[in-house]
Amino acid sequence: MFDHLIHLHPGYFETNQPTEIQSRITTDTTLLQTVIGSSVSIALRNVLLFFGGVVLLFITNAKLSLLVLMSIPLVVAPVIIFGRRVRKLSRSSQDTLAEVGSYAGESLRYVKIVQAFNHEPADVSEFAQRVENAFAVAVRRIRQRAWLVALVMLVVLAAIATMLWVGGQDVIGGATSPGELAAFIFYAFMVAGSVGAISEVYSDLQRAAGATERLVELLQAPCALPEPAQPMHIGVPDEITVVVDQLSFTYPSRPDTRVLDGVSLRIDPGEMVALVGPSGAGKSTLFDLLQRFYDPQAGSIKVNDLDLPTVRLADLRNLIGFVPQDPVLFAGTLRDNLIYGKLDASDDAISHALDLAHATEFVAALPDGLNTVLGESGVGLSGGQKQRLAIGRALISDPRLLLLDEATSALDARSESYIRESINDLKGQCSILVIAHRLSTVRQADRIIVLDGGRVVGQGSHNELMSSNVLYRRFAEIQFAGELIPATGTDR
Repeated sequence: MFDHLIHLHPGYFETNQPTEIQSRITTDTTLLQTVIGSSVSIALRNVLLFFGGVVLLFITNAKLSLLVLMSIPLVVAPVIIFGRRVRKLSRSSQDTLAEVGSYAGESLRYVKIVQAFNHEPADVSEFAQRVENAFAVAVRRIRQRAWLVALVMLVVLAAIATMLWVGGQDVIGGATSPGELAAFIFYAFMVAGSVGAISEVYSDLQRAAGATERLVELLQAPCALPEPAQPMHIGVPDEITVVVDQLSFTYPSRPDTRVLDGVSLRIDPGEMVALVGPSGAGKSTLFDLLQRFYDPQAGSIKVNDLDLPTVRLADLRNLIGFVPQDPVLFAGTLRDNLIYGKLDASDDAISHALDLAHATEFVAALPDGLNTVLGESGVGLSGGQKQRLAIGRALISDPRLLLLDEATSALDARSESYIRESINDLKGQCSILVIAHRLSTVRQADRIIVLDGGRVVGQGSHNELMSSNVLYRRFAEIQFAGELIPATGTDR
């Protein structure tokens, strides 16, 4: 299940909550474990008892056995009718339990935000409501199960009572002996007990069936990013050229909103290009498409003249280093996070990456250095430290294309200057595409591309755009307040 989910396209997790999926993986599989571990063995044992008992009934008294068989349809009918209801309610019960787990997980993961806004009473109330909903569904399921077991036992015992009356008449008339009747009654109770046990287990099996349906849904979820049947070999080239041609894209969750509309641009080997524009202009979306987290509805992206869908995803992403604006670190050691994209990285490579990210000093100051254990999401480190580690993680694999999504946003002035120097050293060694909101980063680029409303509305140097692009000038005056250098100044 996990192997399938971890390879699904990111868009799947926009329309399906990861916490709810996590709950399915844990609660539904636990239910299957319980059923397979106990209920199935009980069912098998009682099925054997049932068929063995029926054989002994016919050997002992065929006439009375036919009376017992005539009652079977009356037993099967409520099993089928109520079994379907139990199955439906079992699935609903698992859904409500998943919602409970999902809500609790989200609240606890962001407990600082919850407490900062004094949202605890609202969370407690909402959680209690979800638990009550789950409890109500469970009660309905158990009520249906109770009716099922009661009706089955009533029909079975009624059949035994009829058999006793008929058998008693035969004993009085001399058609059968008291010993045969006693033996038949013993076998009949054995069969009745097995039928009753099977009817109870059947409810558990229906619960398992409901859980299995939910798991099968996940297993059958298609990936929207299929690997090419005959992938083109891209290898690990010394340099790459990226060409974006008439790219248009809408997110699956917002099909009516075009995030990118006819975007065309080119990134040459060793070139540093800055993307500038207001929020929602499509800058981060372009990064997603370059890494093929999504496929565009129109247009194309080519790397060294190869369309992205013709290249294996792993080969493409091996060429790219990515630093998100909000750095994501995982629970584990600092070393584990650094070598996340290159598990066989040498100590020299780790040291070099830390130097480039200017993280060597603060890592060395930690009590356990690279073996320092980080909490979930890197708890215990400052925002700037997390970001420098994220930069080191991206550089350790020696990427051919470096994507920086405002990678210096959480750094102080001193750290930012260090990173800026590192980026400057990388220029020419790899292609760099950076989303920038600071003049210092923008002016460092070889070329600036201005995006607005999903379209390229201008490109050039800072001074060129200040004099020719109204949007860029307005944006610069707002975003770069306090550090703006007049357009007539000399580029540095």
